[in-house]
Amino acid sequence: MTAFEPPVPNRQRVLVTGASRETGIGAAVARAHAARGAAVAVHCRADTAAGEAVAAKLPGSGHLTVTGDLGDPEQVARVVQEAVDGLGGLDVLVYNSGMYVEHPVTRTTYSEWQSLWRRHLDVNLLGAAHTAWCVVDHLMRRPEGPAGGRIVMIGSRGAYRGEPRTPAYGASKAGLHALAQSLAVDLAPHRIAVTALAVGFTRTDLTAGLLDDPETHEAVLAQHPLGRVADPSEIAAAAAWFTSAEAEWATGAVLHLNGGSYLH
Repeated sequence: MTAFEPPVPNRQRVLVTGASRETGIGAAVARAHAARGAAVAVHCRADTAAGEAVAAKLPGSGHLTVTGDLGDPEQVARVVQEAVDGLGGLDVLVYNSGMYVEHPVTRTTYSEWQSLWRRHLDVNLLGAAHTAWCVVDHLMRRPEGPAGGRIVMIGSRGAYRGEPRTPAYGASKAGLHALAQSLAVDLAPHRIAVTALAVGFTRTDLTAGLLDDPETHEAVLAQHPLGRVADPSEIAAAAAWFTSAEAEWATGAVLHLNGGSYLH
């Protein structure tokens, strides 16, 4: 963990996982929260330098970086505790960590199939469940009580339209949406709101290859009535609203944020 300045009191304290890619959704979510005055813990899996670069560029002060593989339950607990210690507590979790590795069933060996399913579920679904447990445990024990806590899960339209090249990804994101809704009902009496975003195609460094390749560019755009894909800032704006005080009534919602490319 690397802290840039001491925690600042009376600010929303936010842990954003999977936020170390400057052009990614997680970094955009971190920027959106910092811009409205929050103190942010930027999580990265292994590249601490990249996480620190994102944190250093956030507006305001009091931000920090936490590092760990959220597919490992022990590392999850450490990451959350470091965020709690570094920020002086937590109010918000935005779970953006995820993996996407192609493994079509007809072109994958059985051993590869098992390994990739296990890893997708460990990171995309179980990692979210374990991180949420640790954050909820903190919210329930903090002196001011759990009310006002927020959890946002960054899901995918692939949970509904299917992911034939990456079936474990689609299944894990469907489970992520169900997890968010289950937690929303369970935690409502404690005034902890839980939501999810079913995100569509978004321009990041991970998707730039498809968007910049003439062979795939038109096929991707053809899915979208607006004739473009999302910018990470658009996803971040929705996440920031879901974590606001005004969004408590949205608990249990799964927002389909895909530019009309899939209607559900």
